[in-house]
Amino acid sequence: MTDVYVHPSAIVDDDVVLGPGTKVWHFVHVSSGARIGARCALGQNVFVARGVRLGDNVRVQNNVSIYEGVEVEDDAFLGPSCVFTNVVNPRSFVQRKNEYRPTRVGRGASVGANATIVCGHDLGAYSFVGAGAVVTKDVPAHALVVGNPARLIGFMCRCGTRLPKGDRQSVACPACGEGYEIDGHSCTRAGT
Repeated sequence: MTDVYVHPSAIVDDDVVLGPGTKVWHFVHVSSGARIGARCALGQNVFVARGVRLGDNVRVQNNVSIYEGVEVEDDAFLGPSCVFTNVVNPRSFVQRKNEYRPTRVGRGASVGANATIVCGHDLGAYSFVGAGAVVTKDVPAHALVVGNPARLIGFMCRCGTRLPKGDRQSVACPACGEGYEIDGHSCTRAGT
C-alpha cells in the first residue's frame, strides 16, 4: 500500500486493497474483501461493506455507508450522509441477504448530501443527484435529478456545470465549451 494514509482510529480489516495515495480518515471501517482504488478519500465515519468496489479518485464524504452490492466507478463523488440501500423490503426478523440488489454509481457521477439511492438502480456516468433526492429508478448519463422521488430537471456537463435547457438540441457547456446532444431524456457528448 504505497502512500496510503489510515488514521489510527480507523479499522481496516484483513483482505482489503487500498490503492496508492488513498486516505482513510477518522472512525472509518473498511470491511474484508473491499477494494478501494488509487487516490480515494474516505471521510470521517464512513463504512465500506465487504466486497464493495470503489474505482480510482473516488471522494466519499463524512457519514456515508456503502453496503454490499454497491459499485462506485472512477472519479465519483458521494456527498455527506448520502444513503445506499441493498434490500428493497427489509424486516429485522426476515433474512434477505440473498436478495441484495446491485447499485452502480457511474464514472464521474455526483451524489448530493443526504440523497438516498434505493438499491437496484444505476446512476449514469457524470449524472448529478441533488441534495436530499430519493432515487427510485435508473438515472441516465449526465442527468440532473432532484426531489422525492427524484425527477429529471436537466443535464450536466462532465465539468459539473448545468447545460442549457432544451428537449432536442446541440448545446455547449457555458463553462468549458464541451458540446452535447440532448434528445428528450438522454444526453451524450458530441461526437461520441
